[in-house]
Amino acid sequence: MKPRSRVTLVLGVGITLVGIIVLIISGHPVATVPLFFGAPVLWFGWWKGSPNSIVFGHAFIMLGCFLMTWGIYLLPQSDPIVSHIFGRPLFWGIFSLMGGVCSNYHGFCQCVRSQK
Repeated sequence: MKPRSRVTLVLGVGITLVGIIVLIISGHPVATVPLFFGAPVLWFGWWKGSPNSIVFGHAFIMLGCFLMTWGIYLLPQSDPIVSHIFGRPLFWGIFSLMGGVCSNYHGFCQCVRSQK
């Protein structure tokens, strides 16, 4: 079976691998966010669809807002080390918010809507 979008497939694999590495290094439960983000992106690499992308985008915008708010409350307890930057909710909240916006824009893109 041929993938529908190789770029999306590679992006999904990359995000999933980063999530696994950050989860191992930090051990913080928020590090599972890239796994929840990477798995649907992998799925979109095989099967494109405008409604899927739009629903995915809205869900991750809401998740990103929640994680950013949680991350702002955790800032006084954070240290400036790599595991606290990539393993805490503020970074993944910004990542999820921007990924959700990107997914929404991509859902209305001509490359997705003009499929047969």
